[in-house]
Amino acid sequence: MFRRYRSDGDMQARAALIESMLPLARRLAARYRRTDELQDDLVQVACLGLLKAVDRFEPGEGRALVRYATPTILGELRRHFRDRGWAVKVPRAIQERVLAMNSAVARLSSELGRSPTPSDLAADLGCSLEEVIEAKEASGAYSTTSLDAPAPGMDSEDGLPYRERLPVEEPGYEMVELGTAIAPALAQMSDRDRRMLHLRFVEDLTQTEIAARVGLSQMHVSRLIRKSLSTMRTELG
Repeated sequence: MFRRYRSDGDMQARAALIESMLPLARRLAARYRRTDELQDDLVQVACLGLLKAVDRFEPGEGRALVRYATPTILGELRRHFRDRGWAVKVPRAIQERVLAMNSAVARLSSELGRSPTPSDLAADLGCSLEEVIEAKEASGAYSTTSLDAPAPGMDSEDGLPYRERLPVEEPGYEMVELGTAIAPALAQMSDRDRRMLHLRFVEDLTQTEIAARVGLSQMHVSRLIRKSLSTMRTELG
């Protein structure tokens, strides 16, 4: 079929050749099934690599198309993951190690009849245990989860989204800490001065509104508030 396609330009022969090699593309795509990428998408990428292999292959003595197609398809899959698959920037060397590790996990699981340990993977890949652990941690950067998605263990209807379960800065705590810090200074003030500070900074009244409440002029209120603030600054150092 390849000779008919290459020498005669027979596109039917090309289509038949590609169809006969689709199982190879699917098998190579399946090596990466442990990632979050949809399997159909991976098969499409593998098929693109297969098309490139068929069109670029130059037959020579002792050369077989399948031996040329295999690294071409794998290269296309790796390029896909490297260029478009990562949600967070990861160094290229670690990306390659993650892909190699995923492939090794699928193969070793079949050979060993169990999930391979980090030590198994290190021995198979010819790298250190620390590098395997680093690759496992980096694999989490391949995809991200929406903050609007339900948290683990929650369904889409009843579960709180991630954003509702994240820690937030509670301004009330800061107010408590501030109140504790200025308590000694407040204790030295008169009830009237403490009340004016409360009206100004807690109830957010203007100096004119405070003056009407306490029966003083606006200028007098302004002077007393400045004096109270100066006292607190001195106490706080």
